[in-house]
Amino acid sequence: MDKILEVYFFRTETGTEPVRQWLKGLPLPEKKIIGQDIQTVEYGWPLGMPLVRGLGDGLWEIRSRLPDRIARVIFFIYDNNMILLHGFIKKGQKTPKTDIELAKKRRKLFLSDI
Repeated sequence: MDKILEVYFFRTETGTEPVRQWLKGLPLPEKKIIGQDIQTVEYGWPLGMPLVRGLGDGLWEIRSRLPDRIARVIFFIYDNNMILLHGFIKKGQKTPKTDIELAKKRRKLFLSDI
C-alpha cells in the first residue's frame, strides 16, 4: 500500500520541531500509539471520526486514545504533505482555543516560509 501523504514536522525559525519535542517527552507506549495513528492517516487519508476530526479553517486533529488520557496532534495538508503543527494532552471536553490558535500561527509561519 502506498503512502498518500508525506509527514513533516513544523519547524520554528530557530530550527526546533515542537511536535517532535513533545513526542520525545512522552512514555514509549504513548509514542507508539500516536505514531501508529499518524501512520494510519499517512496511508489512509482522507479519514474521519473517530481518528480524525476537522477543526475548520483547513486544520485537522488526530485523536489518539492513550491508556489513561487523550492526545491530539493538529495538522494541515499542503501539497500532499501532512504538516504536524501542534501536539498536546487533552484536559477537557473541547480542544482549547489556545491550542487551535497556536496551530494557526504555526501554519501561517510555515506558509510564509515557502
